[in-house]
Amino acid sequence: MSMNYTGELAALTTAICWSFTAMFFAEAGRRVGSFRVNSIRLLFAVVIYSLVLFLTRGELFPDGLNSSQVWYLALSALTGLVIGDGCGFKALVMIGPRLATLLYVTAPIMATVIAWFFLGERLQLMQLAGILITLCGIAWVVAERRYQGNNHFNLKADHPDAGTLSLGILLGLISALGQASGLILSKHAMLNCGGTLDPLPASFLRMLSAATMIWLFALIRGKLVDTASGFKSRSAMLFTLGGAVFGPFLGVWTSLIAVARIPAGIAATLNGTTPIWIIPGVVIYYKEKVSLRALLGAIIAVGGVAVLFLADEILGVL
Repeated sequence: MSMNYTGELAALTTAICWSFTAMFFAEAGRRVGSFRVNSIRLLFAVVIYSLVLFLTRGELFPDGLNSSQVWYLALSALTGLVIGDGCGFKALVMIGPRLATLLYVTAPIMATVIAWFFLGERLQLMQLAGILITLCGIAWVVAERRYQGNNHFNLKADHPDAGTLSLGILLGLISALGQASGLILSKHAMLNCGGTLDPLPASFLRMLSAATMIWLFALIRGKLVDTASGFKSRSAMLFTLGGAVFGPFLGVWTSLIAVARIPAGIAATLNGTTPIWIIPGVVIYYKEKVSLRALLGAIIAVGGVAVLFLADEILGVL
């Protein structure tokens, strides 16, 4: 790895953006339900991407775009943004950001395995060690509080996505698999389908595909009007808009920048440091106290991130 850490920095930016997104969407989902939030935030994202592309490039679709790229981006949208995010948002609202993000720790492991077989990406031993250290630090942080001790999200909560602990865990794991698969498919579309595709239009195509799918699904289920009723809640829409800016726009864009430049397993691991960056948010917004354990876990995770950044240099010294 060269000293140009664009991919790694983009992945960490993704994690920071998603820390804001988790809180925004959790609050919006408690007001109008996760399916409405998931559907509406995709519309917001499509509008934002359209404006940015028109202002910066004068076009929505790049020259040379081929059907294979569109197909894999649409498939990545289905697995990552429709199924993965849909399950993830429901888990987020059902069991809360801290437990939900613990389950997302499995996504980098899944991404590493899938990339190994699908893309032929084989990581060095030092890189695998960095992934392990980072995941241990994250797990140490977010596993501190038991589910029953969460004062802000509980099984008996009176909101559209109240449910059971086991269902929330299952949805969280499905979300992790969807996120990992979506990341790999996006990388394949950008780099291996007859030419390279820039992350910005690639992100727009993913959002457009996902928005089309999820609103068609609402129409087929006869829930189109019910889904659109989410617009009536001003507070939910403000939270959703904020989440759309930090998540589907900035977060997804920077995640594709990262995966285009570094191995998918490393990108997914750095993306997965969200639980570390969410600590200041829950302290400020939810008035939670940060324990010594949380601080130590954050230090361990940051140490793992440093190993990922400096793997080649460390191996050179050894």
